[in-house]
Amino acid sequence: MNKDTALPNAKKLIKENLPFILFIVLMFSFRSSMADWYHVPSGSMEPTIQVGDRIVVDKTAYTLELPFSDIVIANTGDVERGDIVIINSSAAQNRLVKRAVAVAGDTVELRHNRLFINGESATITPLTAPFYQENLLGDSRTIALTNRDFIDSSGVTHPLIGNPASSFSPVTIPKGYILAMGDNRDNSMDSRYYGLFPISEIQGRATSVAFSLDKSHYYLPRQDRVLLTLN
Repeated sequence: MNKDTALPNAKKLIKENLPFILFIVLMFSFRSSMADWYHVPSGSMEPTIQVGDRIVVDKTAYTLELPFSDIVIANTGDVERGDIVIINSSAAQNRLVKRAVAVAGDTVELRHNRLFINGESATITPLTAPFYQENLLGDSRTIALTNRDFIDSSGVTHPLIGNPASSFSPVTIPKGYILAMGDNRDNSMDSRYYGLFPISEIQGRATSVAFSLDKSHYYLPRQDRVLLTLN
């Protein structure tokens, strides 16, 4: 095929497949700037998000970006305490899924796995081990704790030696940053290791689980996690 026939053939091919080409372009533009889903390979957000979940991410929750770029067209919202966020972390050199525990202006402290925000202590209620219900400033979540720290039925913490990540001194969050942690409190690489995360690195808010595959059971779908809302 010579150059004289190649160009007309290419134009004909594009014309015949124009609807499909437009669909592909629009789909990837949508995923780039509006919404996407991500595979979760680790258990740092268990039990809220499980290994094998495919989570739906609202990429317009905080900013609207030009498709296929990091250029922000408009700010659409603020990260709120309790949001599950997707972070393209330069410190971790990886994409992370964590919960925003403290936002700009908050003073946060962790004492033997008990959160304190602006002087208020989280209320921790034991569930089925290793899970606990954590309530703080109107936000409620289920967290997982290993036996490195034990919380008895009255909510009293009995710290065990050898878990430095279970405590940190008070820190006030500056403008433009958040402190984020995993719900699997003792099995998460988060702000306790990487420091505060810049708002500019947040790519969106996780809203739901599209579907989930159970690796330990031949990758069969978990029926109870299809279209599960995250909170």
